[in-house]
Amino acid sequence: MLLEKYEQEVIETARQMLRCGLVTATWGNVSVRPGTEEILVITPSGMDYAGLGHADMVALDFSGRVLKGERKPSSEYRLHCKIYRERPDVLAIVHTHSVFASAFAAARTPIPVITEELAQINGGPVKVADYHLPGTPELAQSCTRALGSRSAVLLANHGLVGTAPTLAEALKVCQIVEKTAQITLYAKGLGAFQELSAKDTARIRDYYLKAYGQRGGGP
Repeated sequence: MLLEKYEQEVIETARQMLRCGLVTATWGNVSVRPGTEEILVITPSGMDYAGLGHADMVALDFSGRVLKGERKPSSEYRLHCKIYRERPDVLAIVHTHSVFASAFAAARTPIPVITEELAQINGGPVKVADYHLPGTPELAQSCTRALGSRSAVLLANHGLVGTAPTLAEALKVCQIVEKTAQITLYAKGLGAFQELSAKDTARIRDYYLKAYGQRGGGP
């Protein structure tokens, strides 16, 4: 399989993640699954996103075996492999260390559904995965368990993972979760916030999946 197209998507997304302030320096990681094959293309470990090129990309199978590339893959490759194995609908993953989402991760507190945007992209609160050391199989297992069928999950004392069918969507998931985390903290400063009901959240999520934008069925 020709992977250059997917490598470029990963490079561009990693650079955008950095420009948006969702990571600092070399932290975080990005991967994409090309189609239905058990292959992923992932960012290398500890390299400046601004200088990434095709030669720096690493292709792995779902066991973590390197298929292409000379670099060491991101230390969180196990987490990416585990999500792809468990969630065939997920074809892209963005892992960030953004400030406000990470504050909730450090507090080990879920991000509540107080914005319609979060209801749309996640269908419920952003849960927190139990703490395990980074890069370990235990963290990968904890992450997928807490993620379930949703789009985003917090890693305790660590950061945020966003998933989607495309890298553009996965990055958007991370941006909306970060925005909602910030709004939640500001709303707490005003005294209180009101969560959307489970019923309204489900209706908003259903509309987003079936009719939002150019999908048809609504304005």
